Amino acid sequence: MATLKDVAQRAGVGLSTASRAISGKGPVSADAAARVHAAIAELNFRPSSIGRAMATRSLGIIGIFVPTFFGSYYGTILKQTDTETRDVNRHVVVATGCGESSPREQAIEAVRFLIDRDCDGVVVMSHDLHDEDLIMLHALHPKMVFLNRAFDQLPEASFCADHWLGGELAARTLLDAGHREIAVIAGPSSSSDNLIRLGGFFAELERADISRDEVTMIESDFSQEGGYRAMQQLLAMNQPFTGLFCANDSMAVSALSCLQRAGLSVPGDVSVIGYDDDYSTPYTAPALTSVHIPTLELTRNAVRWLLNQCYGTASEIEREFPVTVTMRDSVGAPHPDASRNFAVRTVERRDV
Repeated sequence: MATLKDVAQRAGVGLSTASRAISGKGPVSADAAARVHAAIAELNFRPSSIGRAMATRSLGIIGIFVPTFFGSYYGTILKQTDTETRDVNRHVVVATGCGESSPREQAIEAVRFLIDRDCDGVVVMSHDLHDEDLIMLHALHPKMVFLNRAFDQLPEASFCADHWLGGELAARTLLDAGHREIAVIAGPSSSSDNLIRLGGFFAELERADISRDEVTMIESDFSQEGGYRAMQQLLAMNQPFTGLFCANDSMAVSALSCLQRAGLSVPGDVSVIGYDDDYSTPYTAPALTSVHIPTLELTRNAVRWLLNQCYGTASEIEREFPVTVTMRDSVGAPHPDASRNFAVRTVERRDV
């Protein structure tokens, strides 16, 4: 296997000149650079990543932790992170939770894995970590950014949308359409951003004189499977509702499927609103109304901020991420017979 010394000898230059020609850093004449690159091609020389890392004190790698690889929401985050790092000739290594331990313990282990692999910077995307966990991990690796997480102790490293407002907008959308009988498929109670969006949702309902006790709520896990099971539970309870809020789009998509199989129409019998507005929502049947969280913009700015810290880049950073509602076909006015249809369909399901 050819070495840098072999390349330098073939090109007729010194080791330092060959190194500068390969790295593109430092003065090298056009003639010398051409001879070095010709020697590289002739010898099929492949620069050592270890050698580059020792010379630059950087692996050129950004780590990112996400709770799971599944779902279009996380797909958007991973793709945008890869795009931003490649734009500055760096790369990404991804870790996720694994094993039988709690989601919190899995997240800590995965972030430690990225730190131990000497990633230049780490993106942390977790709703299971506590504030003290973030403080501990940041102390281990100060070049760290927190995505979709408001963290008052390190506001500069925190990039998050206003989930309280997102919850309020979800409730207001159903209320403005005329819904008073409402159900919720929530995310896990351990999730900080889930609790915030639910807080905003119920606060808006309270302003419309609908108490939390009047709302049927099933807790799930943000997954498609969990959303489907939760919808089955809601139907089995036989407590009619005309408006449904799902705390993310994955669960909302499954809820639409479950309602259709139960013989209930959307939005005729039940209106459904999701959360995140990921790229799958326009393609459901009917197209899903959803609270739009600017996930791509959040990711772009969080990663660029981290790249600035790690590599001295000078990208401009935005910190305002407007939350809106994307209206589609899954929300409409409640049908006069919606409650009766709901009761009939659920009875039919029990009789089958």
